Amino acid sequence: MALRPALHRKGGVWLGWSGKVAAGAVTTRRLLHKNVEYVVTDLSRDDYQEYYNGFANRVLWPILHYRLDLAEFARRDLSGYFRVNRHFATELEKVIAPDDIIWVHDYHLIPIADELRRRGHANRIGFFLHVPLPSPEVLTSLPNHEQLMPLLLQYDLVGFQTENDAGNFVRYLITETNGLRQEMRLFETSPQRITVTVNGRQTRIGSFPVGIEPRGFQRLARRNVRSPLVKELVASLDGRALVIGVDRLDYSKGLIQRLEAFDTFLARHGDWLGKVTYLQIAPKNRSEIPEYAELAEAANAAAGRVNGKYGEVSWTPVRYVNRVYSRSVLAGLYRTARVGLVTPLRDGMNLVAKEYIAAQDPDDPGVLILSRFAGAAIGCRRALLVNPYDPESVAGAIAQALAMPLAERRARHRELLAGVSENDVDKWVREYLGVLQGENGLAEQMEASFAQPLLRGAPPGRLHLNRENGAFASRR
Repeated sequence: MALRPALHRKGGVWLGWSGKVAAGAVTTRRLLHKNVEYVVTDLSRDDYQEYYNGFANRVLWPILHYRLDLAEFARRDLSGYFRVNRHFATELEKVIAPDDIIWVHDYHLIPIADELRRRGHANRIGFFLHVPLPSPEVLTSLPNHEQLMPLLLQYDLVGFQTENDAGNFVRYLITETNGLRQEMRLFETSPQRITVTVNGRQTRIGSFPVGIEPRGFQRLARRNVRSPLVKELVASLDGRALVIGVDRLDYSKGLIQRLEAFDTFLARHGDWLGKVTYLQIAPKNRSEIPEYAELAEAANAAAGRVNGKYGEVSWTPVRYVNRVYSRSVLAGLYRTARVGLVTPLRDGMNLVAKEYIAAQDPDDPGVLILSRFAGAAIGCRRALLVNPYDPESVAGAIAQALAMPLAERRARHRELLAGVSENDVDKWVREYLGVLQGENGLAEQMEASFAQPLLRGAPPGRLHLNRENGAFASRR
């Protein structure tokens, strides 16, 4: 969703997995749609199991989301991860020109720049991580982290969703890369940018919060609130308030905790019994991975418990569905909902929160309840921010949102929409590619001695970490 507008406006080549697992020979195909060329390559069954289901989603994904307890490492999966990245690099070599800008996305493809550098490619290459990057204490639980994470220094620009994520990576480099530490120099090039130099190669590190197309999504919501499916839903509510959640069925989204919070809300606020319906849309995801199959069973059971405990013949408190709905349908549903419940346990950004804001009727807007552990929380301070691990906190926020006066709802929404509109997807693309291509110009670099005391293990001196937002700042 984030990349489509950039590609359609700028043109280019999108290369990635086709989504198909080949029974025989792996093939690569080229497709042209509008002004974008798509190069899609299959995976073999072993590649899929070791690379995708294995290292990417049973090691990297849980650790990056602070779920060390769910990480399961197998050395063959790590080998498969590097093997598939070599395959992607080989396919990429066939289509890149010497002056092409290459933008690599997410944890599945960390080694790509290193693979291309080994083959002699000097292109400007950027990397953007869509998920959180945990603290060094958590990141070092990743098996072979010292082999994988320093490969990010082969990129010219490494972008993160938040300043805290970027700060975590810099802290990791300072404390954990023993083999590089003597060669590494740090420069603060702006309050949000750090430049790392190792053996003459410069890598810039910074935060670039991803956004949406708010105006387009507003139009989509206005149009589809009158769609047959949305009108059917509204009629079935019979005047009840709607609370909506839309998430992939993933343990990082906090669905079990959210259902527990709704249970607590109904128990503590009996005046809302029969007057509110919670719709949770949770399409199934990565079903071949045991943890996801177990989550699906647990979510079904949790929804069933709430309905069995509070439901009536004429009222079902929770409507829980695993179907996929189009963005146009979701836009109409968001506009209809009095409350948007977005409470992941940990999330890189969470664009559902921003889409919910954009979809609202400014004259009668709903209220966003947002996890403080989502990257979007930094720019959505006027949402009701909650701790998703605390069901009583979330239950209280649901009650507050449902009872909130119109004037307060309008004021909160006005500020939230202004933030979403200012930090839209165009700004994300413009700022990231501007830095990667050098269009913004490098800020004047500080002397190499600036960070040396910190890198050599001496007291930090003139470089410190702002505890509030993770940004680096100088102390002269």
